[in-house]
Amino acid sequence: MTIKNITTTRFARLGAIVAVGALALTGCTVVANEPGMEPSTTAAASVAGDAVVVHDAWIKAVESGMTGAFGELENTGTSDVTVVSVATEISHMVELHETVETETGEMKMRQVEGGFDIAAGDTLLLEPGANHIMLMGIESPLVAGDVVTFTVTFSDDSTLEFDAPVKDYTGANETYDDLGHEGMDH
Repeated sequence: MTIKNITTTRFARLGAIVAVGALALTGCTVVANEPGMEPSTTAAASVAGDAVVVHDAWIKAVESGMTGAFGELENTGTSDVTVVSVATEISHMVELHETVETETGEMKMRQVEGGFDIAAGDTLLLEPGANHIMLMGIESPLVAGDVVTFTVTFSDDSTLEFDAPVKDYTGANETYDDLGHEGMDH
């Protein structure tokens, strides 16, 4: 083989290696934010369970029956999220509730259809007399100082777990609307 043929063969091999490498890289996307690089759509789209942060969570103390859980759910992500359900071991029935004023001026609670929406960058307040997490069928007393673990499920099927202390609280004794619990206070 002459020197010319050896050089041509080496450049051909090098060209083939570069072409195969470039072809392999075309399927890759940037997932992490690196200095000077734009994030991909995958990185920009938030997973709800990672984007939401719970602040000041607490539960109203109760002997048995029903109670509410309150706090703030902050969406730190870049996409809107929807809380579709909440679960806890202390209650066999947990619902997302809102409190509305009736035509007679009475405040009544009812289940929220479709869940709680939280816009990107916004905070959902869960408080007595307003939006809250309703726990029903509680069989053992919840006393001040107890801590209860909750699991929130979002519309993208991601989850978030948080703990909430039980506190003594009097007030927000609304009645239920269209839940079959009419007249029961919370």
